[in-house]
Amino acid sequence: MGLQGFYIPMDVAPERLEEVLRTLPHMGFVGVNITIPHKEKVLQIADLVSDRATLIGAANTLIFRRDGKIHADNTDGYGFIENVKQGAPDWKPSHAHAVVLGAGGASRAVIASLLDVGVPEILLTNRTRPRAEKLKEDFGQRVRVIDWVQAGNVLEGAGIVVNATSLGMVGQPELRVPLDGLRPGTVVTDLVYAPLETRLLAEARQIGCTVVDGLGMLLHQAVPGFERWFGERPVVDDDLRRAVLG
Repeated sequence: MGLQGFYIPMDVAPERLEEVLRTLPHMGFVGVNITIPHKEKVLQIADLVSDRATLIGAANTLIFRRDGKIHADNTDGYGFIENVKQGAPDWKPSHAHAVVLGAGGASRAVIASLLDVGVPEILLTNRTRPRAEKLKEDFGQRVRVIDWVQAGNVLEGAGIVVNATSLGMVGQPELRVPLDGLRPGTVVTDLVYAPLETRLLAEARQIGCTVVDGLGMLLHQAVPGFERWFGERPVVDDDLRRAVLG
């Protein structure tokens, strides 16, 4: 877009986080993205926190306002839903339940966004059940916890299946949930994008499912922050995907 700007990585120690964030606006920074391990801690530092960041309990985007205040937001859920809409335009959220695998930070954003677009029920499963129970406690009756060993039994009839674990990522064990219950047309999406086509997506594709890879979520979640920082709204299209993959 011809903008005079830079996007740079910074490794910041947790005990220096607030000091660094308070200094950056004075150096000309307009905002930052926040990642592990700072996504929860930053909520205590920000002057303003969006409703969705509060609901999710984490922020991934900070906007440094002209009045000097730090505004924290979470665009992960937005990125997730926009990616699914783009990759599976025929998906009807209200027509069937969702299955979410994993109960970590990414899962919170996924659950919040699925409930927001009208999914009637979310069947949530995690290798350690207490983490899933905590999410049910936070998000209410439309979330039902399923034992991890039963995960394969609840896929049948699902409108969308989401892998929000790190299983299947390069260097991690494979996701070993039986996929027999999947049916042609079910939307299957994986938040993992390295590799771009995980074993889950490859097997789902063979069954005839509509598969959506995780790269789009990474791209779409960046759009609102970019727009707030620079006043220009980038478009997530095939050219952008090719540029990133290249």
